[in-house]
Amino acid sequence: MLGIPNNIVMIYQTYLYVCAVILKFFTMNVNLKCKGIIAVSLIVVIMVACQKLMPPALNSNDDISNGVVPGLTPEQLALHASGDNEFSQIFTPAEGLGPIFDQPSCNSCHVSNGKGNPSTVITRFAKVTGSIVDSLYNEGGPQLRPNAIPGFLGGTLPPDANVFSHRMPPIVMGQGLIQALADSSILANAYPHDGVSGVPNYVNPTPFFIPQPGQIPVNGQYLARFGKKAVRVSLQDMVVFALITEIGATSDYDQNKGYNYLTGVNSGYTVQDPNVSAGFVNNLVFYLRTLKVPPRRNTSDPDVIAGEQLFNQIQCVTCHVSTFVTPQSDISALSNQTFHPFSDFLLHDMGPALDDGYPEGSAKSFQWRTAPLWGVGLAGNSQGGQLFLLHDGRATSFPQAISFHGGEAAGRSSAFFSLSQQQQNQIVKFLQSL
Repeated sequence: MLGIPNNIVMIYQTYLYVCAVILKFFTMNVNLKCKGIIAVSLIVVIMVACQKLMPPALNSNDDISNGVVPGLTPEQLALHASGDNEFSQIFTPAEGLGPIFDQPSCNSCHVSNGKGNPSTVITRFAKVTGSIVDSLYNEGGPQLRPNAIPGFLGGTLPPDANVFSHRMPPIVMGQGLIQALADSSILANAYPHDGVSGVPNYVNPTPFFIPQPGQIPVNGQYLARFGKKAVRVSLQDMVVFALITEIGATSDYDQNKGYNYLTGVNSGYTVQDPNVSAGFVNNLVFYLRTLKVPPRRNTSDPDVIAGEQLFNQIQCVTCHVSTFVTPQSDISALSNQTFHPFSDFLLHDMGPALDDGYPEGSAKSFQWRTAPLWGVGLAGNSQGGQLFLLHDGRATSFPQAISFHGGEAAGRSSAFFSLSQQQQNQIVKFLQSL
């Protein structure tokens, strides 16, 4: 992990594991109240120690995985810093953690704003019967939250769940430019062309959604662009969902706590809702909107240049669209910006190898949003030095990830493996430069 020594990352990840073990032990001993107090105290001590060990968040544009988009005002920089602090905040039970949860902070999954690793993979589940998808909300769905605060049992998989989707936390840099895009820019690459058919995913907006210029409703629905299967319209949707689902923290926008359905609801949980304010959510959203894009590296390397040409030649760029331009934005630093995410933000049939059996919204189980490739060359830095690719981290190299591409991408995958070894290596070097 660049900028943070691996031993520090390992200590931080060990802290999360120890917390989970302590919490699980004491939830099995719910009548031992004094031990519960000791458990919470131990967790707080560990949290403080780890916060001392972890280096402070950096806001310098010289840092490779942090920093703001250029051109923010002093007031906007202050808002970004507030959101940065919230992103790193490790929640305690008194602050709204749980009662069941996945991780105690945003930064636990997105270490240094980067891609997650196998230890942070989440599990979505549902009961699918023909065309009917039951997200099992009354049984702890749609996501497994295995950890719990003292006095509660961690989430468990319901026996009637029959589909499971494992998801790797994504890189969060550059998200503000994606949100700033007009629908028309995304739709320009939709529907059949060059042998592929990118499908826009229109979803019902949340009650708190405020459309930006360029976001045009179709039959009351809005074009989604975030999430593995493009089911979230805005970063606000993402933040609110993550707070309640990953951390268990309620907000002014969502106060539906998660519980292990086997133990009943609201059993002994006394922390006042909402756990965080609308302002807390808004600061987090602003922080994500104003994180800089993942920086390119080695762009003058002849192999990187040749690799990009080959990437275009075998038509990977049809789905991994390189360039977009934002329209006018309420944040002037995001206005009229040319950026290179290498995604079309549309759904594609990726074939049986990547079919997780889990439909989401209007997305079929074999459809996935084209994953943005920017920052993919940095992924290993936030994953402990080992590369984990695709939505669930199953691939540990770029050629292996390409080999899983089927459906609409099958021709591109075959074209890659038809190249000489030198040419394949050049494409890999290009991907490593992103």
